[in-house]
Amino acid sequence: MTRLAFIGGGNMARSLIGGLLRTGVAPATISVAEPRAEGRQELGRDFGVACYAENRLAAAEAEVLVLAVKPQVLPAIHAELQDILQRHRPLLISIAAGVRLDQLERWFGAGLPIVRCMPNTPALIGAGATGLCANGRVSPAQKAQAQHILDAAGLTRWIEDEALMDTVTAISGSAPAYFFALVEALEEAAVAQGMPRDTARALAAQTCFGAGRMLTESGEDPAVLRQRVTSPHGTTQAALESFGADGLPRIVANAVAAATRRGAELAAELDTLP
Repeated sequence: MTRLAFIGGGNMARSLIGGLLRTGVAPATISVAEPRAEGRQELGRDFGVACYAENRLAAAEAEVLVLAVKPQVLPAIHAELQDILQRHRPLLISIAAGVRLDQLERWFGAGLPIVRCMPNTPALIGAGATGLCANGRVSPAQKAQAQHILDAAGLTRWIEDEALMDTVTAISGSAPAYFFALVEALEEAAVAQGMPRDTARALAAQTCFGAGRMLTESGEDPAVLRQRVTSPHGTTQAALESFGADGLPRIVANAVAAATRRGAELAAELDTLP
């Protein structure tokens, strides 16, 4: 079985490990490097995986190495793992936000197979949406390995043009916050109409959940589902006309563009790291 190591044992790593174990992956095949003693104890207790304080010990025999750390620490990790990486040449999977393939190649070695991923926070409950892209050294079998690992956290889609990964960040990586903001706004609007806050929140949150399930499980175009809810001259039409008058499509397009630009800016800032 494939030996898998996680560098970093935070929430995203935990979600992937838990998902993999549910698919039948043996705990004995997984190792984790986590600097916090409390974190190591929790990982060992909750999942039965081997945990180490040192990255080198976790990565020593790994065939797949998952980088689940903040982007700023990646260069230091490379310095620590350089000889192991060159000796074993594992598949490198990065879930570090915004880090480009060429940056990963610069820090970890241009000859390594590398997959860059952009998951989102619903991965923590197995309902994530992840975009993946690969460099030219990733084999079809390795792409399948990477997809299996990220599938443990939800839906995955391969992105052929890495330039679109900043758009992935904008429409799925950052987007859970957009839906939370919408529920916040619905809650506040209902409270302003006199509804108790707990009732407003429950109704708005469940509606968001139910609409998402309808969209993913029905396979219908969102425009078709919207039209089915909208009776001529009814309440839904009145609300949608208000959205249109206030420029909702433009607001969303501007927000996605802003997030996409900021993703590219953050990646550019990493170019200053050694």
